[in-house]
Amino acid sequence: MIIRGKFAQKKHLITCQKYTITFIKNMMNNKTIKYQVCTNCVMDTSDSKITFDNKGVCDHCITFYNDIEPKWDTGDKGHKELEKIVEKIKNQGKNKDFDCIMGMSGGVDSSYLLYMMKEKYDLRPLVFHVDAGWNSQIAVNNIERLVDGLGLDLFTEVIDWEEMKDLQLAYFKSGVPHIDSPQDHAFFATMYKFASKHKIKTILTGGNYSTECIRNPIEWMYYQSDSTQLLDIHKKFGSIPLNDFPVTNILWHKIYLPYIKKIKTYRPLDYIPYIKEDAMNLLVQKFGYQEYPQKHFESRFTKFYESYWLPERFGYDTRKVQYSSLIVTNQMTRKDALLKLQNKPYDTETIKNDFEYISNKLSIDVSELKKYFQMPKKTYKDYKSQELIYNLGAIGMRMLGLEKGGKR
Repeated sequence: MIIRGKFAQKKHLITCQKYTITFIKNMMNNKTIKYQVCTNCVMDTSDSKITFDNKGVCDHCITFYNDIEPKWDTGDKGHKELEKIVEKIKNQGKNKDFDCIMGMSGGVDSSYLLYMMKEKYDLRPLVFHVDAGWNSQIAVNNIERLVDGLGLDLFTEVIDWEEMKDLQLAYFKSGVPHIDSPQDHAFFATMYKFASKHKIKTILTGGNYSTECIRNPIEWMYYQSDSTQLLDIHKKFGSIPLNDFPVTNILWHKIYLPYIKKIKTYRPLDYIPYIKEDAMNLLVQKFGYQEYPQKHFESRFTKFYESYWLPERFGYDTRKVQYSSLIVTNQMTRKDALLKLQNKPYDTETIKNDFEYISNKLSIDVSELKKYFQMPKKTYKDYKSQELIYNLGAIGMRMLGLEKGGKR
């Protein structure tokens, strides 16, 4: 049974199911490690930093129940807080064509956010989309249906493909797991720069605790906004200059923009009830929205990366993170998650076509792409980074109460 009430109703961890311990090979260092899966969610020791209490409950779950859930209110309190934010946004947007910009990927989170902010809270957002060259046709269709159906304006920024392609190849050659970073970095940087250039004071994003309260371990997906690492990898493996590719850095968008330029970023879905299945049904009924097989699959590259490259090359299955978020927020049962995880995240019948599509887009042979798959594995620690700044910033944000949850 899936409980659809207030998430805070869950007071105790579910620990009745006994966990199984076996031994596996760690795919990054080839060491034999003890395998364990959480008794409450489905996170396991493929996250090398995971810890468990004496009942087999992982630190991801404990962090959610102790640090996030008690401070997260989607009832009357959350609604009132969001109304204050909306009123502030409307006042800042008076006599302007729009009062905020809203990032739109075509995924469920951003699509539902767009609907709620326009129809329920009467905001006038400019829909902002970044085309990094990997949009699926379903994503294009979904964006058009939402924008047209809500009577909004869409601004699309197209990333220079030759530079994007070169950077994408550099990440393949680097051997790191987080080869989707160029695409994500382009999204962040482009939207922040647009807001700064056009003096827009508010950015709304679809980030949320309801479907994303369990974080990807940093070894799986390193910080996408780390410009130091991005530029270092490109310097070592790229072949053309990044003259037009948008680059951001954490100090610019975490300190300069919000505190100097007064550009604020909000996550409205954290203030209202957001049940993914209900949101999907609403979008389908009202706009003819098409569902994706998995979260983040609006991008053809992300689909290949998360469904095949990460689990097959590194042993990192992002479904475990996604399902665990839904489990602790009472939108999915652990039993159902475990059943789904028995199936491969990619289609074995079409994966050959995916290899050909990715290779053709990158102007390389399939054999070259397969060579990158077989090459020695690297981590974010093998390249320059701003990890220290991120860690210090996270500590400060938690001390000030500006960030919920622990570090990953």
